[in-house]
Amino acid sequence: MIDAQVTQPKVVVIGAGSLFFGRQSIWQMVDSRYLNNGTLALVDTDEKKLAKMVRLAEMVAKENNIPLRVEGSTNRREVLKGADFVVLSFAEDTVKYRGIDCQVSLKYGIRMCSGDTIGAGGIFRAMRELPVIMECAKDIEELCPNAWVINYINPSTVHGIALSRYAPKLKSFALCDSHHMPHKKVSYAIRAGIIQDKSEFNEEIDRRFDFRVAGVNHFTWLLKAEYDGKDVMPPIAEALRRSAGTENNGGDRGAKALYNDAITYELYNIFGYIPTCTAHTKEYVRYWQGLGKTEDAIPPLAIWETEDRYKRHEEMWQQVDDFISGKHPIADYMKSFEPDHATDIIENMVGNLGKRYFINTLNNGAVNNMNDDSFLELLSEVNMDGINPLHVGEMPRGIRGMQELALDTHELTAEAVVERSFTKLRRAMMTDPLVSSIHDADMIIKELLELEKEVIPGYWYE
Repeated sequence: MIDAQVTQPKVVVIGAGSLFFGRQSIWQMVDSRYLNNGTLALVDTDEKKLAKMVRLAEMVAKENNIPLRVEGSTNRREVLKGADFVVLSFAEDTVKYRGIDCQVSLKYGIRMCSGDTIGAGGIFRAMRELPVIMECAKDIEELCPNAWVINYINPSTVHGIALSRYAPKLKSFALCDSHHMPHKKVSYAIRAGIIQDKSEFNEEIDRRFDFRVAGVNHFTWLLKAEYDGKDVMPPIAEALRRSAGTENNGGDRGAKALYNDAITYELYNIFGYIPTCTAHTKEYVRYWQGLGKTEDAIPPLAIWETEDRYKRHEEMWQQVDDFISGKHPIADYMKSFEPDHATDIIENMVGNLGKRYFINTLNNGAVNNMNDDSFLELLSEVNMDGINPLHVGEMPRGIRGMQELALDTHELTAEAVVERSFTKLRRAMMTDPLVSSIHDADMIIKELLELEKEVIPGYWYE
C-alpha cells in the first residue's frame, strides 16, 4: 500500500543537465506507475540546457499519456517547497576540471584514470562541489525539511559524510551507479556459472545466491559469494582470469576501462577477495602508479581523457536535440534508456516495494570490525522510514587497513571543505594513498588552486 503522503511524489533534480542522470530520471518518472502521477522539477543554472531537458520531459510525458507534471527553474528555491526527494547531480565544468586535476597530478607522478574520488582529483572536486551541496542543504532544511536528500555527486563518500555530519537534521544518503541492483548481482551470477544469461535470473536464484559486497565507495569488495552454501568465488575469479587481457572490458570507453579484469584477478590473487568496482579501485591502490623499479605485466594507469569526454557529452546532447527536433521519434525515447539507480530507489521507497539496494551510508554494525560511523557502500533495506544496512561480517585484514586510510582521506576532505581549513586540506592530501612526497603534494595544491580560481570559493585565497 502506498503511503498517502507520497501518492503524488515530487522529485527535484538539482543538476538536470547532468547527462548521466537527467535523461534516465525522465525515463523512470514516466515509466513508473508509482512516480508518474507526481512532479518532476528540474533545476540547472544553465538556462539553455535546462530548457532542453524540461522540453524533453514534457514531450516524453505527453507521448506516453501520463499526468506527470514537469517544472523547471534556474533557482532551486523556487521548486523545493513540497519536495519528497531532492537528487543532487550537478558538477561545474567537470570534464574540464577533472582534466586539470589529472594533468597536474601526472606532472608530479600521480596517475588518475578518473580523477573524481581519490587523489588530488577527489579532494579538489569536493572543494568545487561540496560548498554548493551544503548551500543546497540549508535551503532544503528551510523549504522541505522532510525530503529525502540523495547525493549523486562524486566523491560520493566525502559528500555523504558531510551531509550526515554537518546537516544531521536532513534524511540523506549517497549513491553510485556502479552497484545498481539487481544488475550487479546478475553479472556475478553469470560469471559464477549459476545462470548463462540475465533473462534466467529470478527471485529464487536471488534468494539462493548469498552475495555480500562492502567497502568505501569505489573501493568495494565481494566478501562472500555462495550459491546453496557452496563457495562460488573461485569460478567468478576464474571467469575474470579468462577474460583478462581484454583491454576495454569495464563498460566504459577510455582510461577507466583498461585492464580491469586483469587488475581484478591480480587483486583477488593477492587478497583472496574480488574488487567490485575496479574501474575506480585501481586508482585507490598504489600498484599501478608506475613507481616500480621493474616492469609489471599490467602497465601503469592511463590518464583521464578530457577531449574524448567532451566528444561523448556532445554526442549525448545531440541525442537530446534529435529527440526534441523530431529527428529521432519521441516515441522511441522509452526504448532508448533504462531505469536509473536513484530513481529505482525512489520508486521502491514510494511504492514500499521491499527491494534492496546498495546505499552509501553509516555502517551501523553491518561490517562488524569497522566503526559504526564509517561511511560505506552497503546492501540495504530502504523505505520512507529510513536505511537499514544488512549484515556483512568482517572486513578482511589488508583490505581493512586500506579502507581505513581511504576513509581518513575522505573524512579529512569533508572537514577541510566545510570548516574552510587549509591545515586539514593539506592533511587530507598527505593522508591520501596516492601521495608519496610532501613537497609534490604541496605543489599540486598550489598549482590547482591557481588553475581553478574561477570555481574554487574565494575564501581559500584570503
